Order: sequence, then structure tokens, then C-alpha cells
Amino acid sequence: MGQPGAMKSSGALAPLALFSTLLFLALYAKTVLALFLAEDFESVSLDMNVHSVHKRVNERFLSVTIDASLVAEERFMYLLGSPKLRALAKALTPAFLRFGGTKQDFMKFNPQSEYLSSKSNSRKSVHYQGYSCDRFELPPLLEDKLKQEWTLQTSLLHQEELQRKYKKVKFSEYAVDLLYSFANCSGLDLIFGLNALLRTPGNTWDSQNAEVLTSYCESRHYVMSWELGNEPNSYEKKAGIRIDGHQLGQDFLHLRNILQESKLYHSSGLYGPDVGQPREHHKDILTEFLETAADAIDATTWHHYYVNGRDASLEDFLDPQVLDTLAVKTNEVLETVLSVSPMKKVWLGETSSAYGGGAMGLSDTFVAGFMWLDKLGLAAKMGLDVVMRQVLIGSGTYHLVDDNLDPLPDYWLSVLYKRLVGPEVLKAGVLSNSVPKRLLRVYLHCTNRNSSSYRQGAVTLFTLNLSKHQINISLPARISNSSIKAFVLQSAEPGEKGLYSRAIKLNGALLKMVDERTLPPLSGAEVPLGEPLKLPGLSFAFYILQQAHAAVC
Repeated sequence: MGQPGAMKSSGALAPLALFSTLLFLALYAKTVLALFLAEDFESVSLDMNVHSVHKRVNERFLSVTIDASLVAEERFMYLLGSPKLRALAKALTPAFLRFGGTKQDFMKFNPQSEYLSSKSNSRKSVHYQGYSCDRFELPPLLEDKLKQEWTLQTSLLHQEELQRKYKKVKFSEYAVDLLYSFANCSGLDLIFGLNALLRTPGNTWDSQNAEVLTSYCESRHYVMSWELGNEPNSYEKKAGIRIDGHQLGQDFLHLRNILQESKLYHSSGLYGPDVGQPREHHKDILTEFLETAADAIDATTWHHYYVNGRDASLEDFLDPQVLDTLAVKTNEVLETVLSVSPMKKVWLGETSSAYGGGAMGLSDTFVAGFMWLDKLGLAAKMGLDVVMRQVLIGSGTYHLVDDNLDPLPDYWLSVLYKRLVGPEVLKAGVLSNSVPKRLLRVYLHCTNRNSSSYRQGAVTLFTLNLSKHQINISLPARISNSSIKAFVLQSAEPGEKGLYSRAIKLNGALLKMVDERTLPPLSGAEVPLGEPLKLPGLSFAFYILQQAHAAVC
């Protein structure tokens, strides 16, 4: 009799057990989905001050260099006559163009014209008809030949760098003509780096060769500025010559006197001393130099690289602690300059991701953009007046334009920065205390009014997402209803593999030149009104807040 009752009870419980199981599975699925979504994106809020200017930088803040190694074989200077390269350079204006680097201290001006062959004739003027941009334009067949040969030349220069055996080279007035034509026809302001390792027996700078060069440039009416020497702290290692800061200062004072005697260059810019980033010996050189020759220069220049290119890793390029080392080194330089010459502007006279020519497979790929954009943001925030990117074109792997003269990801990033970011630096920060605060870097400027159609009062927010997950960014309530244009830059390939890509997408569209002389339109995408900014993982972006109503902008 008891068995039938037990069977009935069990049957009644079966649906309840099934319901409980389904409920458990539903709750479990919801929890898993929630966890998945939590990992898929994070949300943060920003604090933004659009009422006062924190810093103001030079309108040529983002500037570029051409490494002096290009003149190691003078024929390669003809690459500067490429219409394609000139079109790419023009898109980066206004900017300085520094011609210098390690090779500048191993090169000597060797004019072919008889009237320039001796110092006694160096001040003679010649009949000069002016320069023509068409005259120096490189024919396509010659351009293709030089690009093929340049690939081999860069390999030879890399070996020279590794061995630290630097060959002395000579360059003629034709190289100078090509360089100046490139700068002038592209709209860049040329800074020429003179050789500081031409020394007298008493270890003072021998200025004879520089005087011949400046006289030639003056005879051609070449408007330009000057530097003397590159990373003097490494002269002993590179050339067996030691120069202290005081002597270097005396050399600069001598150069300033030479320039003041010139009708054309008496008030031209002179920048230096182009020391490496602070270490004990470097700081001594900079301090002694400024104590001796601060009045001779228009800005103090120093160099910065994050890591050694020979052993840098992918993780280095995405590590917030590595990126923060720039602030540490910048503070040291600013403190030194402030203590000796408080009103002197400070420039990053040469900089990129990794020293030693860059990190192979990293410095010319998408991932390098995290170091480059963060450097631009942090340097401006700290008040560095100019940042010169090593290099536009030249040996190494940290260039903006590859050996075929095609633009690399950092080039497109630089062009967007030029078009969208103004010189007025504002304050912005992440309010969240969660993980994204470390992995989200944010910077705020007035929008560039000179090269954009955005209305007065607009601001540009640029951001880097170092995490693998999307970050949703909420703006302050007072500007959350502003119309927003987004310029989101992602690798052309998905996943971690994409970090090694040499191609980049803007709002999902691959960036490439329309033809050899034309850049594509770089258009922003509308962000739906009131929605947070959705920054994908491992990407960076510019956002134009068109109705920020920033009175200072």
C-alpha cells in the first residue's frame, strides 16, 4: 500500500525539480553573460576643465626630422624631390624640419663650386635666380631606382650603428639645395644641424667649415635655423672626444657670434644642446651648458626614447609604467632649466619609441601609435614647446614613411593630430578608480581652428585604450549633449596580430593615399547624441566636442 503513495509523491515533485533546474540554469547563464559583458567593456567618467588654459605650446608643436644619414650617400638626397614625399610632408605643416642626428657630427661640407673652395672667398655673393620647386622634382623612374637602392643602404647604416663605427662623409651644395627645396616647397621651417666634432688642437670648435656652409646658404637666400652637435654626452663613446658643458657653451657662443655677423642670420634661431635624456653625466652637461650659453640659444633641446630598440617587447609599447617614464625625465629637464634659465623654452629636439634605430617589427607598426600619441599628449600637458619626431624619412624602423615612401600608421596619426588639436592645453582626467584608469589615457586641447571647420569653443579630446576591452566614456553633464565627431583609429587586422600591422583604419576604413600626390579625406563619424564614447580595445581616437562652449578656445 505504501509504494503507490510514494510513486505519486515523486511524480508531483518532478515538475518542481525541473523548474528549479531551469531556474538555476537561467540564473547561471545570466551570471555568465554578466561576467562576459563586464569583461567585454568597462565604463568610466571624465572630469574636464574647459574654462582655463593649462599650457600653451608652439603651433609647430608636432615637428619632424630627417636623419643626416640620408646624406651618407649624396644621391639619396634626391629622394627629397619626390612629389609624393612632398605631399606627405605638406600635410604636417606648420612644423619644423630638423636635419641632424648622429651622422651630422661626422659630415663635412665639401662645395664643388670654385668660389666656395676657400674661406677667403666664402663671403662672396653670386648671381642667384631663386629656386623653383619644379626644378627639383624627381622623375618617377629615378625615384623607383633610388627607393630600391635605399633599402640596401638602410641595412648598411644599421650595421654601422650596431658596430658604432661611424664613417666620415662629405656633402656638397647640391645636397643643401635639395634639402632646402624640400623644406621650402613643403612649407616646413628648416633647422640644420652643424658638426660639433670639428675640433681645434685645443678642443674648441673649429668653425671654418660651418662658416663656408652658412655663407653658401646666405648667398642662396636660404632662410633657416641652426643647431650645433648631436648628443654631446656620447661623443667620448662615439668618437673618443670628451666635451664638457662649459666648453660646449663656449662653442655655441662662438656660433651665435658668427650668425650675428650675417645679414640674413643675425636673428635666426639657434637651438641646443641636444643632450640625451637625463642621467648623471648628462645633467652636468646641461647645467654647465646653460650656465655658460643660455643667452645664445632660443630653446633648450633634449632627446628622449622609452626603450632600447634591440630588446624592446610588444608589452613595453602598451605598459603605462613605461609611458610614465617620459614624465619623470621631463620633470628632471624642466627642473634643471628652471634653476638656471627660467624663461627658456624646452623642446624634445629628437624623439621616438626606441633608441638604436627603433625596435624591429614594432616601431613602424600600429602599436607604436600608443607611445607616439601618449608622448604628444603628455609632453604638451607638461609644457614642452615642440616635439620633433625621429624620423620622417631615414634609416631605422621608427620612420613615418616607409622605404617605398608610403605612409605608416604613425604618419596618419600625426596628420590627424595636426588637423584636430590646437596649441591650447586643457585639463582632463579619469574619475573612475577601476582598472581602466591605468589603461585609459586622456588628453584635452582646444580644437585647431586654423586647419578645421569647427566652430569657436570646440575642444578635442584624444584618448588611448591600452586594454583589450572596449571602454565606454561618459562626459561631464554640462557638455554631454554636445554633438561629437569621432575619429577612431584601429589596426587594419583584428586581435593581437593587428598590433604588428603596418596599416591602419579610420572609423573602419583603411587609410591609404588616393594617388601619388593626394591624401584621402579624413572625416569624422557622428556620435549619437547623449551616448557614451565607445573606445574599442587597443585603439586610440580623437573626439571633437563641437558645442563644448569653451570660452578659452
